[in-house]
Amino acid sequence: MCTLERRGDLFILTITGNNEHRLNPTLIDSIRAALDRAKTESESRGPTALITTAHGKFFSNGYDLSWAFSDPETQDQARPKITSKKLRLLVSDLISLPMPTIAAVTGHASAAGIILALSHDYLLMRKDRGFLYMSELDIKRKVPNWFMSILKSKIGSPRVWRDMVLTAAKITAETAVEWGIVDSAHDGAEETVEAAARLGRDLMKRKWDGELYADNRRTVFADALAVLGSDETVGDFSGDHKAVSRL
Repeated sequence: MCTLERRGDLFILTITGNNEHRLNPTLIDSIRAALDRAKTESESRGPTALITTAHGKFFSNGYDLSWAFSDPETQDQARPKITSKKLRLLVSDLISLPMPTIAAVTGHASAAGIILALSHDYLLMRKDRGFLYMSELDIKRKVPNWFMSILKSKIGSPRVWRDMVLTAAKITAETAVEWGIVDSAHDGAEETVEAAARLGRDLMKRKWDGELYADNRRTVFADALAVLGSDETVGDFSGDHKAVSRL
């Protein structure tokens, strides 16, 4: 589902395969396991950084809705609840990871796939393929409140929130840079990952303490973290974010 490799002192997390990288419990658990490994290995390595990228045409095309609604017991929203909770845990993991994080978006990122990308500190995108697309209007689904908290914590303009969510715009890399969603745009997949690696190495030169970096990130994104305990779109008002770690 994903691999984690070291390139010098950098970690490269790659979502593997040529499918749409739809977010289901299996893929989310695989990414979380890779993050846990990076966190553990960083404890003995000193300053490092993480890059997340993906093979193929897609970075992530959002939730795996086919899986979520293929269960005959879908009336109780069991599978959507599990997927939502696991993604919220993944976002929390990224916000708490003791190193800078960079999403190298080399293909389409839609809906929950955008949220995954925005949960990194930096977002780089290729110019020649792919777009960012909050597809909820087009697929007749409500945008969860916690999605909007992530969007607002990373994007400063209400006009951009409107155009992303209320027009379901398909946003190219160059437009995404202009709108303040993406940090930089690059000519192709390899160039995007290499640019992310350069950025990661530049950040590592600062030799920041990883745990302090994570503490400060949690402070910066405290409002986003505060809403990760529930998702009203699947009837989850438990407010107990820690409890979902048992899933």
